[in-house]
Amino acid sequence: MTSLTGVTGVSGDVGLRERARGALLGLAVGDALGAPAENMKPSEIRRRWGRITGYVAEHPSGTDDTEYAIFSGLLLARHGSQLGVAHVEAAWHEWIADLDEGPFRGAGFSERGTLENLRRGLAAPISAQHRHAWSDGLAMRAAPFGVFAAGRPAEAARLVAIDGSVSHDGEGIYGGQAVAAGVSAAMGGAAVEAVVDAALSVIPEDCWTSRSLRRAVAVAHRGERAVRTAVVIGGYPWTDLAPEAVGLAFGAYASACGRFPDAVLTAVNMGRDADTTAAVAGALAGASCGAAAIPQRWAAAIGPARGSCLPSMRGHHVLDVADLLVSGRGAS
Repeated sequence: MTSLTGVTGVSGDVGLRERARGALLGLAVGDALGAPAENMKPSEIRRRWGRITGYVAEHPSGTDDTEYAIFSGLLLARHGSQLGVAHVEAAWHEWIADLDEGPFRGAGFSERGTLENLRRGLAAPISAQHRHAWSDGLAMRAAPFGVFAAGRPAEAARLVAIDGSVSHDGEGIYGGQAVAAGVSAAMGGAAVEAVVDAALSVIPEDCWTSRSLRRAVAVAHRGERAVRTAVVIGGYPWTDLAPEAVGLAFGAYASACGRFPDAVLTAVNMGRDADTTAAVAGALAGASCGAAAIPQRWAAAIGPARGSCLPSMRGHHVLDVADLLVSGRGAS
């Protein structure tokens, strides 16, 4: 068991649908809160806004993190536990690769590399052989698998690895598995320490993601500066490393003892890949506490996806996806 000084459970008596809505709405809220601080240092955040305590964008909205989570959620709702690699690959072609891209041009480096490979006719797992297979692009869309496989972390990890086989490898897969398993445990009402243990249980003990996650939660009681120092690779230019982003997100969640506002704001104010780290922390805390724990002023800003990254996701709302995943559990 991982030792988390000062960490307590926050689960309470919360229904499955409430947790599902909390997880995916929490992801979208965290994404929107963190987007303006993406790729920034804490010192840069402080100079510009002081400490971020709410939305700083005039028109807050989710980014590629939310739209890819919707993509994976719809895919999972369609196939359930029968999801296979061929289903994922076909969805990438149907909903992304064979259509015109939005302004984000397919999102981050891992997604762009995947799309290039798919358009060249390469299939999984070869489609994941690009320079950014270790990115947090799977971690950012992993929460729906935890929602679907509530209370079954191993199943959540199995399913998200199938999704990730088209776009990620190695640490990129491990990052997605840790997030999916953590959300699954939180959906089942687990306390914060058990959520962390569930995430660690589905990835190799000696992998970079596991080491980063353990370092982050070990110092979580000391606050965001300690978490950031324990995890961030100084001088490395890319902020979308799965081991780093997942470590920061779980560190923020543990530092806040699972409380939603504190978890997402801790992630946002640490900077780096702030939209993804806050989205993951928001999914974990939202699954732990339920949608009612998300401040209404934040929740109200989340509307249907704009399709700025994935035009095919335009009009879909994360709450509808959450409901689909909960209702589809029995049929799978």
